Amino acid sequence: MLRTGRILLALSACLLAGSSFAERDGKTIAVANSAGPVEVKIIAFNDLHGHLEAPRLSLLLPAAHKAGNFVPAGGAAYLGSAIKSLKQANPYHAVVSAGDMIGASPLVSALFLDEPTIEAVNAFGIDFNAVGNHEFDKGYAELLRMQNGGCAKFTPREPCALSKPFTGANFGFLAANTYQADGKTLFPATGIKTFGSGTQQVKIGFIGLTLKNTPHIVTPAGVAGLTFTDEARTANALVPELKAQGADAIVVVIHEGGTTDGTPDDSCPSLSGAIVPILERLDPGIDVVVSGHTHRAYICDYGKRNPGKPFLLTSAGQYGTLVTDIKLTIDPRTHKVVAKSANNVIVQGDAFVNHAGVRIQPSDDYPRFVKDSEVDAIVSRYTDAAASLSKRIVGRLMTPLTRRQVASGESELGNLIADAQLAATQSAEHGGAQIALMNPGGVRADLYVPYGGGDLSYGQIFSVQPFGNNLVVKSFSGAQLRGLLEQQFKRRATANDHPRILFPSTGFSYAYNLQKPAGSRISAMRLNGRPIIAGEIYRVTINSYLAYGGDQFSLFNQGGHISGGELDIDALEDYLRKHSPIQPPATNRITRIN
Repeated sequence: MLRTGRILLALSACLLAGSSFAERDGKTIAVANSAGPVEVKIIAFNDLHGHLEAPRLSLLLPAAHKAGNFVPAGGAAYLGSAIKSLKQANPYHAVVSAGDMIGASPLVSALFLDEPTIEAVNAFGIDFNAVGNHEFDKGYAELLRMQNGGCAKFTPREPCALSKPFTGANFGFLAANTYQADGKTLFPATGIKTFGSGTQQVKIGFIGLTLKNTPHIVTPAGVAGLTFTDEARTANALVPELKAQGADAIVVVIHEGGTTDGTPDDSCPSLSGAIVPILERLDPGIDVVVSGHTHRAYICDYGKRNPGKPFLLTSAGQYGTLVTDIKLTIDPRTHKVVAKSANNVIVQGDAFVNHAGVRIQPSDDYPRFVKDSEVDAIVSRYTDAAASLSKRIVGRLMTPLTRRQVASGESELGNLIADAQLAATQSAEHGGAQIALMNPGGVRADLYVPYGGGDLSYGQIFSVQPFGNNLVVKSFSGAQLRGLLEQQFKRRATANDHPRILFPSTGFSYAYNLQKPAGSRISAMRLNGRPIIAGEIYRVTINSYLAYGGDQFSLFNQGGHISGGELDIDALEDYLRKHSPIQPPATNRITRIN
């Protein structure tokens, strides 16, 4: 398999008159030629995030079926089966992922450095993955290991714990707009897959893109030396190259996305987000844009919204709960796509009882898939290896704690984590912290227990904080602290963008007013009832991701380093043990004015 340069996947030349060849389940089969157009299936998913086990999520069945019927969705063994089932429907197929296949993963994958997820996706049989931001969570050297294999150690955790050696991905990573210092892309920019032969041969070109904003939302050290260029400009420059290589259709696979309101399977008039300005600048010669990043599911005929941009835009949500079935009909004589359509298929999984005590079970009114045995064996192998750690009881909650944000931007779970990090660093030995601030993007799951109370396992809290960040205590003046909080609103490119509010620890409070000019929105900062003084020094606990300027909080770099070391998840576990049973913390630490 090619590791560098352009990836070309070509099927064998036709050896039988009147026939061409295609791939089905890893075997080359003869397919009779026809005089008409050729139909190719593109199968897509995104934002798997290492969810090998069922994520205990439910999706609403389409309106054509039983109204109000939610079904369980997700689980790698079911996703692998769904993908293989869609492949069997058409021997002309390609499978792509729009990034964040790994990173921010649950314990079963993260404990083994996401090697289990790569092995499971190898069993799916896919062609390309457009690298997402979370693939850089452990640095790009570790990401190269995910592609190429091997047991070189780039993180505190030991690689190749079960697989000796780890062989890497059997599919191609694409990163057209991610450049190294030598001017070469970190991974290949494009790939081509060829179907049929002779007068019936068609080619699909793929462009893989990582969101340009990646350096601002990952640990800076993990992407040091890399440059992320403009997505649309990069893609447009590659279109003529792919056309010159004979591509009849071009698919952009991009780890960037949007959000929609209402029914998504139309022109998506409510579509918003960072994907929109990219689409508005893309070459109209592109046929399909497979997107991700926002964890939203949608299928949009973008040409109805802007006739000059006739793209089909898709996203399959998150965690393997959906897979997108895209159909392209190509006329091999004119080398044009004459029809295209897409449908998001629910990957129905195992029945479960949700936090409200309601049993969510599969429905026979919608396609169901049998677990793929090869994928299931991989998942079981790693699940068994992680079981003793995952099932360990670490505390007790009196009610579920979620990431759901109140009007101020706080959440119960976010505030609890901030309290845990403050408690872990309050002693003089550990930094003498007075305040802790937690970023919302670092809280990756909710903590569900039955109403009335229930035990928490280590696996549950690991899903909440899977990154393995260290706690860092830094010193800031009151004036610097105000400046840091002002940076919460810097990200707002449009009126629809929400501030990224940092969760504060108990005892620290302030107010903000978005009607005020930038730089003057923060007021009434207090610590344990006393006003924050501009010239005084305060000791603040943050995780290592924020400490080096993550999430565009560049002013965190200016703090004086006092101490660091403990893992964030260890701090949370220790807090839960000491304070159980846990009641929800107050969400009145921040006041939003107007």
